[in-house]
Amino acid sequence: MKKILLFTLFLSPFLMNSQTLGYGDLAILFSTEGNYGTARYMGMSGAFGALGADMSAVEVNPAGLAVYNKTEFTTTFGYRNMESNSSFYGSGINNSDDTFNFTQVGMASIVKSYNSSGFTKFAFGINYTLVNDFDNSFFVEGNSGVPDFVDDPWLNTDEDLDNNVYYDYVDGQYFSNRTWGSNDKLSFSFATQYQDLLYLGFSIGTYYLKFDQNTVYEEYNNDGNGNLLDAYNSQYLNVSGAGVNFGFGAIIKPMQNVRIGLSYQSPVWYDVTEIAILVTDEETGEVLSAGDTEIIVSNSPDIWYTEGNPNYYDYKITTPGKFTGSLAYVFGNNGLISFDYIYRDYTDTELKPTGGFISDNQYLNSELKSTSSYNIGTEWKMKNFSLRGGYHFEASPYNNSTSSDDITGYSLGLGIKFSRNVKLDFAYDNSEFNYQYSIQENLDALPADINKKDYRITSSLTIGF
Repeated sequence: MKKILLFTLFLSPFLMNSQTLGYGDLAILFSTEGNYGTARYMGMSGAFGALGADMSAVEVNPAGLAVYNKTEFTTTFGYRNMESNSSFYGSGINNSDDTFNFTQVGMASIVKSYNSSGFTKFAFGINYTLVNDFDNSFFVEGNSGVPDFVDDPWLNTDEDLDNNVYYDYVDGQYFSNRTWGSNDKLSFSFATQYQDLLYLGFSIGTYYLKFDQNTVYEEYNNDGNGNLLDAYNSQYLNVSGAGVNFGFGAIIKPMQNVRIGLSYQSPVWYDVTEIAILVTDEETGEVLSAGDTEIIVSNSPDIWYTEGNPNYYDYKITTPGKFTGSLAYVFGNNGLISFDYIYRDYTDTELKPTGGFISDNQYLNSELKSTSSYNIGTEWKMKNFSLRGGYHFEASPYNNSTSSDDITGYSLGLGIKFSRNVKLDFAYDNSEFNYQYSIQENLDALPADINKKDYRITSSLTIGF
């Protein structure tokens, strides 16, 4: 089974028409989140649904905005290291990539109420967050023994089939996959506090997508009689779009030290444009097109070459909604323990117009499942310092997945309070999972096995007013 390079690319499978991602793959990819946020949020593995008073926690449960006691501004910067280890018929390649970027900027504004209605506080928030970073690459090398390019009728100018040469002995295969871009979110939130019992919140999110993929497949074959074939196929995919969703939630304090959170994030409704045109890669200077193929054989001076045609296609993607249940216990001013449970039904993922994506939607409905994931986090305070840690588990959305396809990882964090209004936080987190990627069109060939590891260091500056 070809599985998607799911989660943060950690991206996709069920590749259609060679090596770039198909429409079903993209729908799943854009449904996933990379778990980015403030350093405090990251240090506790995102277990913040019942806590609030953090701009990334507001993305999980908008009611957490009303937990703030004063106006605060937070900005976050992150470093990410990605390791990909491939295995293909006994051969392996290791690769590492690094990125630096701003992952979060937001502000919460608090207005206190002094009337007798019981609503003691109103809060307004605006927050930018990186939902997913698509910068990633991996390489595959080996020999499946199964050729994609076998014969050379394209190079023969006569109609005599008896003199065709068949290159059905594979000497070697190579594949490279490079992706770049991001999924960014700008959200607007409103929340209120009722007495010391209940917090309620609502949010609207706007999403901005930019995804590029360039794949190269090379195959070297022979006919058993000394004739050689050298085939090169390059494909380029560009997808951009915008989306919108909403969320609402509540936090309840049934006892002084207990917090219970419930929240719902609606599907994201994306309008997407796929563009397949000749472009120049700004980083490498290479001219990319929708698909170039070049075949050279040793027994002919001719070269067979095709170039992809420009193409524009607009469509829609609906991602699954998300329910989060949270529970936290606060040990006064000393520390806390928090737990989040997340439920998503990936069979709700849909491409539109439905009449144009019948087989893709059937695949999404039959091959995907609902998932249960969770985050556990803790924080302990010692004067002006806070120590944090966490563990996160995100289930694979595929029916036939194994435990190694799930994303697991842990996090550590440190907070420093310089004054009543200035805080600096740091976090380290990692995650790991396995997936498969089919590099050949020939279905008799097995996919490559990819092991993906992510290491991130995050820092946040918070200023109160």
